Amino acid sequence: MAKRIESKPGLRGIPMNVHAESASASSGPRAAPATGRSALAAFADLPVLLASAPHRMMFFAGASAVIVSMLWWACFLGASYFGHRFPTPPVPAGWAHAVFTQYGMLPLFMFGFLLTVFPRWMGQPALTRRAYVPVFGGVFGGYLLSHLGLLDMKPLLVAGIALMLAGWIAGLAALGGVLVRNGARDRHALSCFAALVLGACGLAAFGAFVLGAPWQFAFVAIKLGTFGLLLPIYFTVCHRMVPFFSGSVVGAGYRVFRPAWSLPLLWALLLAHLGIDLTHHQDWLWLADAPLALFFLGHWLAWQPWKCMKPGLLAVLYLAFAWLPVAFMLYTAQSLIAFADGGFLLGRAPVHALTIGFFGSTLVAMVTRVTQGHSGRPLEMGTIAWLTFALLQVVALIRIYAEVAPDAPLWMVIAAFGWLLAFLPWVLRSLWIYATPRIDGKAA
Repeated sequence: MAKRIESKPGLRGIPMNVHAESASASSGPRAAPATGRSALAAFADLPVLLASAPHRMMFFAGASAVIVSMLWWACFLGASYFGHRFPTPPVPAGWAHAVFTQYGMLPLFMFGFLLTVFPRWMGQPALTRRAYVPVFGGVFGGYLLSHLGLLDMKPLLVAGIALMLAGWIAGLAALGGVLVRNGARDRHALSCFAALVLGACGLAAFGAFVLGAPWQFAFVAIKLGTFGLLLPIYFTVCHRMVPFFSGSVVGAGYRVFRPAWSLPLLWALLLAHLGIDLTHHQDWLWLADAPLALFFLGHWLAWQPWKCMKPGLLAVLYLAFAWLPVAFMLYTAQSLIAFADGGFLLGRAPVHALTIGFFGSTLVAMVTRVTQGHSGRPLEMGTIAWLTFALLQVVALIRIYAEVAPDAPLWMVIAAFGWLLAFLPWVLRSLWIYATPRIDGKAA
């Protein structure tokens, strides 16, 4: 049942004909005013079109956030490096950067995906707008408000985090309802939901820090965002979808590898990592990180990438996933060097191999696939997506190099603006697709 549901190319939604006015417009001298009225009508219908499917609404927000997050960070870094004035955030800027990319930018895409596929995975009716519009309003509205608050306006920052948390809870309620109706039998849905619960805890912890709690609350929030929220959801979705996509393309020559033990073992190792990290024994992290590196490398090889380098939309999933074992090899090396009293020589190189390399690359790969398929377009990467994906690999390498470069702040500025350069064409194209009807005339 799950495979049949996953293979459907379309999404359920509300039929919308935003071209109604243009279809009735006459030619001749009155054509220009009619076209103007048609454009106004289409703009007026945009909120309804966006709300016609959870992925359309949330991906629109996520694509916008990809630019907003890094634009603020790039401006802050650039102003600091070149000696220009820039509003000082009410919290440490690096912590704000980590929190709002992990709890604002990427979760917008994750909620859009999960609010769409949870019912499909479990054979239930699609969620209604009443279930997912509040998630959009809360998480995205709070995210934007929080970024205004980062311009030295703490009350707006507090209000933004509170609104984000309210939207997050609305998402948990919607997804939890689907899970309960299914009897909580879907292990992939359970894994994603558990990660979202930890995400809510992490966001609340950062809110408490902003309100005056000790710095440890922010530290917990950042670590939970990486290892309790993003990584479990990313891997869980890959565990379910990568073998499915690969088998669909390769056919009989592909051996599906999706063992039941993967997710329990992943959670055990990630919780071990969190336990060691949160108790400040980073020199012992190799006990969890070395097995994680082997775990991810083993899955990558078991998924047989050598059979899946065509078409490009499948190949990029494997190229993106290759960053995961690389990141944990760096984490392991970092911890072993510290264990030998060599200090933390790699700095934040491992976390940026994970976040820019794996999270960023997988974002482009997965979201491009969903965007193409659910807008009635061919399932292909296309020039813009390939350009973004390729440039993002360069950005990841630059950011990793910045940790050992002689002029590290300059390379951090280059990496931040490089992210904007890489993503801008992809974001603009994606926003246009989400704001216009499917090209095949189907709903949503």
